[in-house]
Amino acid sequence: MGLAQEFTKGLWKELPPFRLVLGLCPTLAVTTAAENGIGMGLATTFVLVCSNVLVSLLRKVIPGKVRIAAFIVIIASFVVIVELLMQAYFYSLYQVLGIFIPLIVVNCIILGRAEAFASKNGVMPSIMDGLGIGLGFTISLGFLGAFREILGGGTIFGHHIFWSGFEPMAFILKPPGAFVCLGLILGLMNIISSRKA
Repeated sequence: MGLAQEFTKGLWKELPPFRLVLGLCPTLAVTTAAENGIGMGLATTFVLVCSNVLVSLLRKVIPGKVRIAAFIVIIASFVVIVELLMQAYFYSLYQVLGIFIPLIVVNCIILGRAEAFASKNGVMPSIMDGLGIGLGFTISLGFLGAFREILGGGTIFGHHIFWSGFEPMAFILKPPGAFVCLGLILGLMNIISSRKA
């Protein structure tokens, strides 16, 4: 598979929360607004790309018996970097995302890509895989966050977009609303995919 195909597979074919149904904890928990979804997605993308590069570079050095533990240590190191950067430069977003930033360490998307792809491939394919899957994840979280923010609050990026009499559906911003929105988007994607086939 070429580098372009490694990149584009994460944008539709293997879209993490919708196609692979992975990474649902941050998908459902932090997507109450588009900004939150995009912020979490970009943080995850940074960790995914960096950990893919390091795992790919060290793939012949890490013993098979401890590879999962080694991958988790590598991922945790990059999560600490992301957390410190967010505290320094995006403090309000850091406060909103809270505990979900450290939980990137156990995000099955990142560990899964390290195990299934980066540990078996070179650096460039691993970078493209990380970028594709990460950007697909970011787009997914941003779209779900925007969908929930529009329906649940009548805003997008904090700006009101509906007339003054609009009654937002506050239910959409609650955890059950996240499942409803996720289901609606999954259904829409399945309809689109079935029409393409």
